[in-house]
Amino acid sequence: MIAVAFFALAAYVTVTSVLALVGQVDVEHSTLGIVITALSVVIMPFLSLAERRAGRELGSATAVADSKQTLICTYLSAAVLVGLVVNSLFGWWWADAIAGLVIAAFAIREGIEAWRGDACATSVGMLLEDEHDHDDEDDDAHHH
Repeated sequence: MIAVAFFALAAYVTVTSVLALVGQVDVEHSTLGIVITALSVVIMPFLSLAERRAGRELGSATAVADSKQTLICTYLSAAVLVGLVVNSLFGWWWADAIAGLVIAAFAIREGIEAWRGDACATSVGMLLEDEHDHDDEDDDAHHH
């Protein structure tokens, strides 16, 4: 299910970006839009981290996987912010659409990853084992 959400997000962003580029849609300056988007960029990573921690504590692989999607929203917000600021400063109407295409590519990659190891079917034990394996490697490195 998470993979489908990533693919849907990638499709929407790609279509919107391509239409903006083909139609040469001019993005209007919006101070309020820039402020709200900047707040989103600051707040969303903390939300993603909290969601990941809660998912691990509750043993919910779905919540852990969903925290990745929340992080993608942070990247989308950052891309929108860069596009809005660059357009406001330099009049580059196409910057937002190009940033959107980059984010869409990232969302496709995340979707493929989620599809291969569908997070909803992955046990939390497996997710936590990966973390413990990394922790054990760190411990081993410190003991040598």
